[in-house]
Amino acid sequence: MNIRVQRTAAPAPKPEDPRKAGFGTIFTDHMFLADYTPDSGWHDARIVPVSPLSIHPGAAVFHYGAEIFEGLKAYRTPEGRVQMFRPMDNMERMRTSAERIQLPDFSAADLLAAMRTLVALDQDWVPSAPGTSLYVRPVEFCTDVDLGLHSISNACIMILLSPVGAYLTGGLKPVSILIEDQDVRAVRGGTGYTKCGGNYAAANRAAFRAEQKGYDQVLWLDGVHRKYIEEVGGMNVMFKLNGKIVTPALTGSVLPGITRRSCIQLLRDKGYEVEERLFSVEELVEALESGRLEEAWGCGTAAVISPIGKFCYQDRVYAFSDTNGPTAQWLYDTLTGIQWGTLPDPHGWVYPIPEKV
Repeated sequence: MNIRVQRTAAPAPKPEDPRKAGFGTIFTDHMFLADYTPDSGWHDARIVPVSPLSIHPGAAVFHYGAEIFEGLKAYRTPEGRVQMFRPMDNMERMRTSAERIQLPDFSAADLLAAMRTLVALDQDWVPSAPGTSLYVRPVEFCTDVDLGLHSISNACIMILLSPVGAYLTGGLKPVSILIEDQDVRAVRGGTGYTKCGGNYAAANRAAFRAEQKGYDQVLWLDGVHRKYIEEVGGMNVMFKLNGKIVTPALTGSVLPGITRRSCIQLLRDKGYEVEERLFSVEELVEALESGRLEEAWGCGTAAVISPIGKFCYQDRVYAFSDTNGPTAQWLYDTLTGIQWGTLPDPHGWVYPIPEKV
């Protein structure tokens, strides 16, 4: 891929303390763009200064939600190097999302090369303070100017970079969860296994209800039986029962998380038995009441690991822990250690970024 690079003539000031920058509200100097048309395929790959997009108000992305995205991070090691964590996994998952929405396919290797070039160009924005990173957001969306429903012909890929602090402002501590039994996030045969905006928009009402009741996140049940646990908020979820790890199976309505996959590998390396299976809310309640549930946590790129300390289901509250469980803490320490380069990388997950473009 030939990438045209236009450097900014007016670099933006970097946050004085990235730990206080919030999540995804500050952006670096440059972004990547490429366009797709049926006649030319992907073309005009370019890195340009961050600025508003010029897009027709009739573009189908606004009217029919034809878009997908990914989320991953770049980290600065103690030696000052910049590295990413399993970015090719994100590129391949984004292709899966594109196939489901029927957006134009792309080369995972080419998009990763573009991302590598962009991060290398703006690597001075990668913070070094503990708990900070550079969030990377690739997006593909339909640019067809047509209000008719039809297959997609024209598209754009964009990559944005944002220096971020911790996703959970309170740090690593147990969160409270409201088990949602009205709305559903996704159904099998739908888009639950993809990263598309519609999945997250559909979650807003339940998230608002949970917030109004004083809970941090919602726990989603399946859309058919309303009994099998799927995800927690925007993360995958795991449970430790009598020393065994249980996580919902990837049935088509659960996102195949990169952090989830990494956790399963690390847990098995350590000798844990990990079951990927259907796990009902009734089984969770029984485990809470009997004391079989030892730990529960969410896992995802933004928060890495989010321990769970309290559940509420049908107005009954189960508060079982006010401290981080040892397994969740170990996973957080191990994953972030690999990501920030303070621990060995036994599986080759680290992807180095060159010092110069």
